[in-house]
Amino acid sequence: MKNIVFGLFAVTLMFAGQAQAYPGMQKQGEKEIQSSVDQISVLPKPFPIEAVPFKDSQGKPVDFSQYKGKVIMVNMWATWCPPCVRELPAISRFSDKIGSEEFEVLPVSIDLDGNKQVEPFLKTLGMENFTTYYDKEQSLSDVFPLDTIPATFILNREGELIAFVRTFVDWDDDKAVTLIKGFLEQTQ
Repeated sequence: MKNIVFGLFAVTLMFAGQAQAYPGMQKQGEKEIQSSVDQISVLPKPFPIEAVPFKDSQGKPVDFSQYKGKVIMVNMWATWCPPCVRELPAISRFSDKIGSEEFEVLPVSIDLDGNKQVEPFLKTLGMENFTTYYDKEQSLSDVFPLDTIPATFILNREGELIAFVRTFVDWDDDKAVTLIKGFLEQTQ
């Protein structure tokens, strides 16, 4: 019994440690949530992120350095994650709503079978033109905690983390547009 209690305590500490990956991730007092966008945590200062490679649909390596000069929204998702799938259509519409050459949405699937699994799945959703990237090896876990998806990480023009959320967000909400436009204005 003593070993079970110690094991549960150790697992709790392990996950608690992961949740503290970035400055500002600690609970800072409860704020009232009126919209899923209110769950997005804006960091007190930008946090440097290593340019870890992931892949495009042809299997070519991609990393954040290719998007320097743009604000980037990285959304980690998988076909087996119902909240992720629910979020996809809104993510697809979101970049059109922002309408800026200085903003890039990078959905990244962590499905183990990569595009072999994802492309037919997107087709069943009527989203065959949806551009997604792949990280079946979960290399991005070197810079982002991926124990919870959907997870969205927002990077500034220098490729530094400035905000994140580790749950479903309604990207059709006008508050999301206001937030990203604020980041775009802030970093000009």
